[in-house]
Amino acid sequence: MKKLITIALIAIVSVSSYAQERKERQRRHEGNPMEKFTPEQRNQLMLKKMTLELDLNASQQKEMSKVIAEQSVKREAHLKNRKAKTAKPTSEEIFEMKNKMLDEQIAMNGKMKKILSPDQFKKWDELKKHHRQGMRNYNRHGIKKDTHRKDSSDVKK
Repeated sequence: MKKLITIALIAIVSVSSYAQERKERQRRHEGNPMEKFTPEQRNQLMLKKMTLELDLNASQQKEMSKVIAEQSVKREAHLKNRKAKTAKPTSEEIFEMKNKMLDEQIAMNGKMKKILSPDQFKKWDELKKHHRQGMRNYNRHGIKKDTHRKDSSDVKK
């Protein structure tokens, strides 16, 4: 009888503790901080950052402002379109999306070559590669991947 009561008490305590609400931990980063700004503010910040990094002159700033605004509009439209679709894309749709993305990247490189000097373009290309590499070091949840992990072949036996 004592065993039965003890088991019942343990079951009640474990079920009641499991059923309690979990408190949400406050995260350091609540989404993308750039989402809190208006599109115009984001464009202006991006332009100023590029001006500092690439030492753009006034005419280059004017041209870059147009390019950034155009890219911003495309990005917003793409995000709305992506959120509207709930079905998983087919392999043909994925191919079309990747093909379109690469075409846009080629066009962007052409625009940047026209606007920037050769030295500025080289620096912009390096910054782009560095940014892309940084993004690869993070997984979907914003957690840094372990880039220094040893392979099993590196471990001495």
